[in-house]
Amino acid sequence: MLTDMKEALASLDLGTQIRKLRNKRDLTLQDLANMTGLSKPNLSQIENNFVTPPIATLLKIATALGVPIGHFFQDSPQETNMVVVRKEDRYGVAKGPHISHIGYQYEPLAYPKVDKAMEPFIVHMEEREAKDIVYNNHRGEEFLYVLEGKLEFRCGENSVILEEGDSLYFDSIVPHGYRGIGGPAKTLAVIYKPA
Repeated sequence: MLTDMKEALASLDLGTQIRKLRNKRDLTLQDLANMTGLSKPNLSQIENNFVTPPIATLLKIATALGVPIGHFFQDSPQETNMVVVRKEDRYGVAKGPHISHIGYQYEPLAYPKVDKAMEPFIVHMEEREAKDIVYNNHRGEEFLYVLEGKLEFRCGENSVILEEGDSLYFDSIVPHGYRGIGGPAKTLAVIYKPA
């Protein structure tokens, strides 16, 4: 299964997709860096597939390039009002060595539908020290529901411990991050990004 997930991730080729969209819009790496607030070296690493961007970073890039985040997860556009993603068809993003950088792996749950206002994911968080939390922010709102384990969520100056069955709704423009406590944690995350 891990091999299948790695192959699915490799087939996404996020870096090449981002570079093609950037070039299509006649943007330099520096232009994209200015639009997203990300560093030029970080964007270069992403475009060369040396690092896998966390969800928030991919949202910033998608917004700057004028596409929904679902654009990066589709094989071909779906012309339907309903999509089904079977368990065996899900794949992880940020598997392998990348998970130690951002601290989590995410599985898009509705990737075939491109034009949507919400983006649902299963997020697998590794256990980390508080000092190692990676913070992100983006326009919109998020909802988290803890499926397994225990995690610490930090948003601005606030910190809260969430356990299995707990949920959280927050404004994602405020820098936020999380980590597994006492082992890995698994959540359902739904991101709403206004048009």
